[in-house]
Amino acid sequence: MVRRTSYKFQVKDISEFKKQLLIWAQQFDIAVWLDSNNYNKKYSNFDAVLAVDAISKIEASYENAFSKLKKYQSEVNDFIFGYLSYDLKNDVENLTSSNFDGLLFPDLFFFQPKKLFFINQNNVEIKYISAFEHEIETDLEKIRKSKVKSQKPKAKNQIKIKLRIHKDDYCKKLNTLLSHIHRGNIYEANFCQEFYSENSVIDPVEVYQNLNEISKPPFATFLKFNNNYLLSASPERYLKKAGEHLISQPIKGTEKRATTKSADEKLSVALEQNQKERAENIMIVDLVRNDFSRFAVKGSVKVEELCKVYTFEQVHHLISTVSCSIKNDIHPVDLIKNTFPMGSMTGAPKISAMKIIEDLEETKRGLYSGAVGYFTPRDDFDFNVIIRSILYNADNKYVSYSVGGAITVQSIPEKEYEECLLKAKAMKHVLLNAK
Repeated sequence: MVRRTSYKFQVKDISEFKKQLLIWAQQFDIAVWLDSNNYNKKYSNFDAVLAVDAISKIEASYENAFSKLKKYQSEVNDFIFGYLSYDLKNDVENLTSSNFDGLLFPDLFFFQPKKLFFINQNNVEIKYISAFEHEIETDLEKIRKSKVKSQKPKAKNQIKIKLRIHKDDYCKKLNTLLSHIHRGNIYEANFCQEFYSENSVIDPVEVYQNLNEISKPPFATFLKFNNNYLLSASPERYLKKAGEHLISQPIKGTEKRATTKSADEKLSVALEQNQKERAENIMIVDLVRNDFSRFAVKGSVKVEELCKVYTFEQVHHLISTVSCSIKNDIHPVDLIKNTFPMGSMTGAPKISAMKIIEDLEETKRGLYSGAVGYFTPRDDFDFNVIIRSILYNADNKYVSYSVGGAITVQSIPEKEYEECLLKAKAMKHVLLNAK
């Protein structure tokens, strides 16, 4: 195991320190920032973490990706941070991804950080590779001198956002999807569409901070990999392992927020009682339970929460929590491989749904509906689901965000389209108001 030097201290204004930390991190080619925004700490290990400056890394296409990750994670035996793109499905099953890809991110990327910052309330713990502990004081001085931009009102910029699938085509595709459901080929599928902008330049830090400010999600992510960026306001956890305990928290069911408290509460109650939304959620819960049954200790799979309403800045969601106990001899990467991709972003049955949505969607999903997270030296891990996110290839000047929804026999194409626009609202807002 790699030896790390730990240093702890307190910060008076943690909000300002977090902003300074992210600005300081931009000097590195590789950085991952994860922030819970102090939301629902029941399953959280920390409030936020920054990992920067790779001392080793792995980058791979989907072929044998999980085997490569397994070997890397075992050999490094340290903290590693990175992502799993949706298209690793092609490593798990006999599937392909041949749709248009304007982003060109690698299918898998992980790195072993030289420098780590863990934040809990006003407490900060630094974990540096011991050979670089002499850089701690200098780094802290530079972080405190990092200047945070003032949030002044700005005129709308010139970014032009286009739809990959327009409304009429979207409805036609959903009718095709519904015909598969009526024939019994699938019960549910998550159908996604891309919004994009070409020849566009954005400030990734500013866009991320604005997106995070209006969303305040529990799984916010800023990821920088050379000139590839992920700016995420994800509300969803994919999978977390803590010792012998494993949980997944799929989201299915969405309702808008209201401007008054009473109206907002009515919408929340209506979502909780909405039979269509509950049916979507329960189908995915059953899929997760089935995935867990492959490796769980017999009789340990439990639904801790079923269709519970969680409220966020932009929307209400139905979230379920599924857990199980696992045996010590199962490799952590195998747990991910056996549940990937997450059911909330595919459908049921999973393989049939993935084949059908691949044919109907116009864009390769890539990192969208994949996962970002980390492994610890103790073989624990925590990964989110990449939704409500902006992806940016600075070299190609290509900006992209995608949204999707669960399609069931009760779905009405026009209403599903409206739900997509609701989910896309925050990303569109910050891009149109960015510098």
